[in-house]
Amino acid sequence: MPAGLPPFAETALLLDLDGTLLDFAPTPDSVIVPPNLPLALGRLRDELNGALAVITGRPVEQIDALLPGLIPAVAGEHGGALRPALGAPLQRPNLAAMPPELLAAGEALAARHPGVLVERKARGFCLHFRKAPDAGPDLHAGLIDLLLPLTEQFQLLAAHMAWEVRPRGADKGLAVEAVMALPGFAGRRPVFIGDDVTDEDGMVVARRMGGAGLFVPTVFGSPGAVRDWLDRCRGDWAAFTHG
Repeated sequence: MPAGLPPFAETALLLDLDGTLLDFAPTPDSVIVPPNLPLALGRLRDELNGALAVITGRPVEQIDALLPGLIPAVAGEHGGALRPALGAPLQRPNLAAMPPELLAAGEALAARHPGVLVERKARGFCLHFRKAPDAGPDLHAGLIDLLLPLTEQFQLLAAHMAWEVRPRGADKGLAVEAVMALPGFAGRRPVFIGDDVTDEDGMVVARRMGGAGLFVPTVFGSPGAVRDWLDRCRGDWAAFTHG
């Protein structure tokens, strides 16, 4: 099994979504949830007494739509929104609001590159260039120019075939801390699994809290291997082999 995992009974399992649980798709709306995944997550949730969470850059509402009634706690928008329990209202930290003119400028930048998709978020946006891979450098340069007057409030992050603009003060490390303070999570040791540079903050915090941070490309190799491993974890950490 992956090295450094805490005992199963002491663990809180925190999972990224895209590239970790789900394979990437041409657009965020076209991802496919494999039929065995909800079964595995539901079993793990019960075996961990509810200490299961998704920590993602997506809005919380999208997680509830993809995995309805399944995930007890969700931190969305890289920690910009927290739903602490099923049915609970969203909690949002006090972060900078997205200026409408910044979003409009980002959309205009995307429109100059056919195939680039704009994903709006409550306090930011993401430009996906999976369908226009050659546009990546131009989008990066354009977004840097747009953010120059706002560098104290917003930051630009690289993601898989995407550039994301988000407010400062929201990251997955802070999201891990927020989730681990919730009832049912407090006192456990977090195991955070992610695949992207935006997940590294969460991994650092998970390790600092006595848990583990597992990077999909080096530990598992693919989301399919993550799913297979989670499917084998039945009350303990299953033996791990590369898929």
